[in-house]
Amino acid sequence: MKQILLALLLPATLLIMPFGSAQTPDANQEQTLLALIKDVQTQQTQLAENQAKIEEKLAEVAETIRTARIYTKREK
Repeated sequence: MKQILLALLLPATLLIMPFGSAQTPDANQEQTLLALIKDVQTQQTQLAENQAKIEEKLAEVAETIRTARIYTKREK
């Protein structure tokens, strides 16, 4: 998931850079951009953490189902 987001952000950044160099951005714009970059990085971290939690829960559910199938086969 992180790789996909980075793959999308890199071309977008490369497209925006030439427009930014034509103008001299003021300090406020730079601060806003830095804040947005930090926000995106925080969101990427949260996405990665959530993905790990989802995968962990899926593994738990899969194990529970596997165990239930074993018990149901024994009862027959």
